Amino acid sequence: MSGATVAEFIGYWEHEGEAYVRHGDYDWMASLVPGQRVLEIGCGVGFATQALARRGCAVLSIDSLDDCLERTRQRVDPAQVTLLQADLTALSDAQRSTIGDFAPDVVVCWLMGAPAATTGAQASDGGRAVIAYREKLHRLVAELAASLPSVRWLHLLDRTAIPWQAKDIGRDTLVNYHLGKTLLDLPFTATRQSALYRKLGEEVGGPQRKQHPSLKGVVPTLASLLAERKQ
Repeated sequence: MSGATVAEFIGYWEHEGEAYVRHGDYDWMASLVPGQRVLEIGCGVGFATQALARRGCAVLSIDSLDDCLERTRQRVDPAQVTLLQADLTALSDAQRSTIGDFAPDVVVCWLMGAPAATTGAQASDGGRAVIAYREKLHRLVAELAASLPSVRWLHLLDRTAIPWQAKDIGRDTLVNYHLGKTLLDLPFTATRQSALYRKLGEEVGGPQRKQHPSLKGVVPTLASLLAERKQ
């Protein structure tokens, strides 16, 4: 788990995020994003938001945690980044209006997570609560993207662990999963060419590296999928 409380969650991602920065992961994520006006769902502690701004994007970033917004505020230029405190599960009409007025052309949702107090995660549940939370939020993100006429792309990215030699099979699995669940009956599509994996650095991915000590070739990775609105 990435923290039971908000303070633990923030501390975890401050440490983990710095390792991602050193490994170039956030810049890699940002390099995959088309468009120039980005709606970021979940700013975390701001490393990803920084990478999007460095790429020259105008960013509207929403997060339900004031602590995350404050950490992000300290890292970004307000001329490029607008921050909005909002809960994706209960967006108000005013918040939806703010998002619509921003007119994003791409929505990104990277490294979906929350304190255990929010996800209901327990050390003994084998990650099931986090998986259920991620599936629920990914669907809400996709529905929001579909409701915004200006949005052409949706970029989803999370951590996983795969047998690296089977990554091409994994790309098909990733596409089929999101088409069958996250994007089901929504006006977005994706192909295996838009599904990518990247190995995590040796200093990141912490617990995931220890979960597969006997599985040869299984490595922690970032799994990226770029979906495009159907023409």
